[in-house]
Order: sequence, then C-alpha cells, then structure tokens
Amino acid sequence: MRALVISGGGSKGAFAGGVAQYLLQNKGHSYDLFIGTSTGSLLIPHLALGNIDKLHSIYTSVDMDKIFDINPFIIKKKKGVEYITINHFNVVRQFFRGKRTFGESRKLREFIKASISVSEFHHLQSLAKDVVVTVTNISKNEAEYKSVKNCTYEEFCDWIWISSNYIPFMSIVKKDRCEYGDGGFSSLIPIREAINRGATEIDVIILETEISITRTILGKNPFSLLIDLFLFTLDQVGKLDLLNGKLAAKNKNVKLNLYYTPTKLTNNALIFNKVKMKKWWQLGFIYAQNKSEIMSEIR
Repeated sequence: MRALVISGGGSKGAFAGGVAQYLLQNKGHSYDLFIGTSTGSLLIPHLALGNIDKLHSIYTSVDMDKIFDINPFIIKKKKGVEYITINHFNVVRQFFRGKRTFGESRKLREFIKASISVSEFHHLQSLAKDVVVTVTNISKNEAEYKSVKNCTYEEFCDWIWISSNYIPFMSIVKKDRCEYGDGGFSSLIPIREAINRGATEIDVIILETEISITRTILGKNPFSLLIDLFLFTLDQVGKLDLLNGKLAAKNKNVKLNLYYTPTKLTNNALIFNKVKMKKWWQLGFIYAQNKSEIMSEIR
C-alpha cells in the first residue's frame, strides 16, 4: 500500500505541487492513500483526482486577498526582500469586535469551495483511494484525521479550511462542540498516521530543508516576533513527527522516500507571492526529477 504525505508549509505548498506532479505524471506512482496537513490538505484532493493542471493554476494565482477577509498583515519590501508588519487598523478592529484572532480567513473557505466542486467531491468519494486531512482539536489537545469517505461535501471543505487556519492570525473554528485550528500544531508531518492506516511505502514531501542552513533572525516588533516564535514551534513539531515517523517505519519495515526543499524558500510562508510560487513549483518538479535520477543510479 503506497501513500503520499505532504507536510504543512503555507505558500511553500507550490514546491510540493511540483514534486507531486513529477511523482504522479513522470514516475507513474499510484497512491492508495493521501494525507496532508495545512497546505498539504489543500493539495491532496486535487492530486487524488489527477487534476494537476488545475492545481498548478490554483497555486500560481492565489494571493492574500483570496485567503483573508480581515488581513492582519501588511507586506512591505526593503532592499528587494519582502517582510510582514502588522495591519494595526484590522487588528484593532478585531479587538473591539471581541475576536480572539488577529485576522479572519473565511475567504479561504470560499476559495476551497470554488476549487472543489460537488461532483469532484463525489468522484473523490467513489475512488478506492483515501484522502485524509489533518486538523488540531484545540479543545481536546490532540490531532484528528478526517477521511473524505466519512464527510459530506460541506464538512470536507470545512476540514480542509480548518487544517489550513494558522491561528491566531487566521480563523479559529468551532465545530462539533470543539474548537479547531491548523493541523500543523499537532501533526505537521503525519507519517505515523499513514503507517497506522496500513501504508508500506510512503513518499513524504517535507516543506523544510533537511538541515538548517541559515540563522533565524527574529522580528524587530512584537507582531513579527510572535510569527517567528510560532514558526519555531511548528519546526520543532515537525522534527518530532519526522523522528517518530522514522522509528515507526523502521519497526514496521515501511519504506520512506523523503523529499525536502533543497534550499530555504522563504522566511515567511504566510506571504503568498504568485511569481515566487510559480518558480517554487518548477523547482519542486526539477528537484524530484534529479532525486529520482540519483536514486536510480544508486540502485
């Protein structure tokens, strides 16, 4: 049983799309199970349906306006480098409205529904393969995994949206009497879940470099510092997930094929730059191609 696992990583999901395109179209890999977290959850329904061109169009056209209805960020550029500062007006407005998050991302849910039609959802349910989305149940302090087989169309769109909601900058969602947020807070790289569901070989796309190659420069204001600290926390969750996944794979004789980003793509994956994401998609495709050729030579 072969599985494809895609980690969280915000705008870096474009790189994962390029890797997945090569694995599916050029290598001809057929997957019985797709599991994604955060941006990975946005990718996997389209990959399972084989809608590569549609997915490429989505990931090279999305921008901040398609994600936020209340955007807590202002993107500025200094010496050619983009960075995020706080949108004081929107954040203060959230405060006076009694909201617990700096921004709202209801537009992202609308975008998800516009991207996945009802007929595509039913086709997805009819396939023998399974598509599983990772979310974090904050109320219960645990990861949950939502299969397309057990959802209605509205529920499935909700879970994909929830998996991608990077709180406190995006919406916190109350569902089934619990509060939910980004799947990356509890399971950034859900390798063990794929193994628990019976996978014997897993292609894992990890939207980070294998080795830290640059020093982290912390933000110069409280808002950007908070973002950096959250990213640091997610990085630690990812390292633990990877370690546990490797141990579980070794114990159950599961083959892992790991695909990292070869370079650090961005300092802030919450910035959705269409031009850069188009380049990252191509980079992912080329990286997977080169890695495949190297593996073939080794064999």
